[in-house]
Amino acid sequence: RTMKIRASQIGRIMSSPRTKSEKLSQTTKSYILELAIAEKYGIVKEFWSRYTDKGNEVEDEAIALVNNVLNVGFIFKNEENLKNEWLTGTPDVNTDVLIDVKSSWDSFTFFEKVVEDELKNKDYYYQLQGYMWLTGKTEALLCYCLIDTPLQIVEDEIRREHWRQNLISESDDLRAFVEAKHTFGHIDKEKRVKTFKIAKDDNVIEAIKTRIEECREYYNELIERI
Repeated sequence: RTMKIRASQIGRIMSSPRTKSEKLSQTTKSYILELAIAEKYGIVKEFWSRYTDKGNEVEDEAIALVNNVLNVGFIFKNEENLKNEWLTGTPDVNTDVLIDVKSSWDSFTFFEKVVEDELKNKDYYYQLQGYMWLTGKTEALLCYCLIDTPLQIVEDEIRREHWRQNLISESDDLRAFVEAKHTFGHIDKEKRVKTFKIAKDDNVIEAIKTRIEECREYYNELIERI
C-alpha cells in the first residue's frame, strides 16, 4: 500500500524511539494507527483547540500582514494540494517564495519566538522540509504572526475566565483584561511578524523518505491486524 504522509505530520513520524532496537517511536505508531483506522473504517481522528481555531480563522489576515511587512513580492494564499510518491501537503503560500504562517495565540507566545535566534520547533522545521521537497524550492520562510483574536473566541475566553473565578455577574474589569490580552493593533505591524529562513536539507529529506518506508511496513501490518 502506498500510504502517504501529510507534510504537517512529518514531525510525528520523525520522533526517535526510546531504544535502539525499535524502528518507530510510540508517537509514530499512534499516528500510523490513526491512518490505518481511517483507511480501513473511514473513521478520522480530529483534533482542534482554541489555538488551532484561531490560527485557521486568521490565516488570511496573517498572510496579508506578511505580504505588507516583508519585501518578497506579491504573495497570496495557496489552495493547491501537492503530492509526490511519499508526501502530500498544502503550503500557505507557494508563489516566487515558499511561506508558511503560524498565528500565535497571544503576545507572550509570539514574543517567545521573537527572542529565539533559530527555529526550535522541530515539527515546523520538518513541515517546511516537506514543502520544499514537494515544490522543488531550496528555501522557505516560516512566519509567526501576531493577529487580533477573533471576537467569538475572545467572548469564549471572557466566559471561561468568569467561570474560573467563580463570577456569576459580568465584570467589566475582567472583560477589559481579557480583551487587552487579545488585541494588538497598538503594536507596530513590523514587530508583529517574526520570520525564520529555512534551507532545504537533502539529507533530512532522505531521512524522511526512509522513515516513510518504515512507516508503510507498519501500516500494512496494522491494516491486517485491526
